[in-house]
Amino acid sequence: MTEPRPSLPRRLLVAIGGNATHPETIDGTSIEQKVIAAETAEALLPLALMDNELVVTHGNGPVVGKILMRQALTRDRIAPMPLDICVAHSQGGIAYLLMQAMENALRKADSDRHVACLLTQVEVDIDDPAFDHPSKPVGPFFTEDEAKTLADDFGWLMKEDSGRGWRHVVPSPKPRHIVDISLVRVLAKRGTIVIAGGGGGIPVVRGAKGEREGVAAVIDKDMTSAHMANVLGIDILMILTAVEQVAIHFGTPQEQKLARIGLSQIKTYRREGHFAAGSMGPKIDAAIRFLEGGGDEVIIANIDQAMAALEGRAGTHILADAVGLDSVASHHAADGTGS
Repeated sequence: MTEPRPSLPRRLLVAIGGNATHPETIDGTSIEQKVIAAETAEALLPLALMDNELVVTHGNGPVVGKILMRQALTRDRIAPMPLDICVAHSQGGIAYLLMQAMENALRKADSDRHVACLLTQVEVDIDDPAFDHPSKPVGPFFTEDEAKTLADDFGWLMKEDSGRGWRHVVPSPKPRHIVDISLVRVLAKRGTIVIAGGGGGIPVVRGAKGEREGVAAVIDKDMTSAHMANVLGIDILMILTAVEQVAIHFGTPQEQKLARIGLSQIKTYRREGHFAAGSMGPKIDAAIRFLEGGGDEVIIANIDQAMAALEGRAGTHILADAVGLDSVASHHAADGTGS
């Protein structure tokens, strides 16, 4: 079982997944996205009303995938944009909706706290092996026949994603440096809620004289969140998604949810292959990176249970130093596979 936290942290980074901004069940209209943003803001409101330093990151996989599809379908009439600019478009649009929704929720709660969005570039290594092995799924799911047609028509690399269908995959290099991280720090310290690093950040490489240039990739937002939290010296990273807890033996009669667990044990489960690459795997990888980088705790929980998870009453809590705390909850079916 989870345990109540004796005191709440004053510095927090919260990473919200694609289901919090563009779930698979919607068509993607502007009205739908505004509704989803408002629901996300309400879920985050208890955190936003705290006296804290709060940084929020978000995914963009479904949205950037639709931007690419829109471009592919109009390529004979409108010149397409490179992938880094597509990431920038998705980052700005999603953050705008979240920023507005969060400020609206704060005003209704009689809070004058401000929310700011920072268009964030993230430096990657041009020699990162990920450029030769695209693996990051973006956009909607397709059948195998649809995937073959898209590959033939648009030259996209399509891969099967965790038994849920076929998706377009792109390179996903590791983040090396958050550009203008000092601005995130300054704004957070003055009490502004900062939305940054959306979609993992706009991927750029840096030249010998410091000049930057965008590259065709989508950085994993949880990896960027872990790196950002480490650089900012934040002790607790929250990853909010569609599941209530992380599970091992997922989808089998032996399924077990994890409540409180140590770094060494979660690494063992990762090596044993319990976490799928297209769903929970990247979140666990980011958790490991954050804890090995100096963080104290990672919380993975359902976005609707954000405050309960922060208080220690819900979610999966992965601790850097957790001797004797490795445990699993009773056998329960999980609600999904994350985002």
